[in-house]
Amino acid sequence: MPDFTTRSYTKELLDEPDIPFAHIAQNMRELDYINQKLGGHRVTIKGFQNILKRCPAITEKEIQVVEIGCGGGDNLRVLQQWAHQHGLPVTLTGIDINEECILFAKKESKNKGIHFIHSDYQSVPFEKSPHIIFSSLFCHHFTDEELILQLSWMKQNTKAGFFINDLHRHPLAYYSIWGLTQLLSKSYLVKNDAPLSVRRGFVKKDWETLLTNAGVSNYTCQWQWAFRWLITATC
Repeated sequence: MPDFTTRSYTKELLDEPDIPFAHIAQNMRELDYINQKLGGHRVTIKGFQNILKRCPAITEKEIQVVEIGCGGGDNLRVLQQWAHQHGLPVTLTGIDINEECILFAKKESKNKGIHFIHSDYQSVPFEKSPHIIFSSLFCHHFTDEELILQLSWMKQNTKAGFFINDLHRHPLAYYSIWGLTQLLSKSYLVKNDAPLSVRRGFVKKDWETLLTNAGVSNYTCQWQWAFRWLITATC
């Protein structure tokens, strides 16, 4: 039985270089489906709403939103649809170090006005700091030491705040996603990485320690279904 007392640092297959585009595309499509069916997109929208509620002044202008580790861009497309339905003008940018993910995101988001950048997020120069920075299922790819630097970077580079949507490290989450992906997935990446991602995920105490060490104090840490953490921090 896997050890859930501490985070696993076993590397995910998606983090390996030179994965064929077709395999990346299948992985991205299935992750989008998982986010739709298991509430991942709902958590992202709630994080966006949390920032808007705590910083109402930014709704009076075009809201600049940046996602780091954007993958296939599904979170940004969902946010764009929600903002359009609520009459909120937004400028959306996705950043990812994986070129294949960016190519897929551009293809899936064609003519939607979302800007995608192939880069390490730390290397992107902002002409103006975005109002909101967020990530979804990105943090668990990093070590605790790397995450402290990432959280500090997010705090320093946003005007209003940032939010994070990531996994709760829990046996039920692990065995549930293992069974579902073994039964339904056609992607070897998803079959391997989805349960491993849970083992690389977090408990509440992890977040409290990481945020404190990064100098982030004005935040909330909320548990969300299905086995997600929503971290919302405002400046």
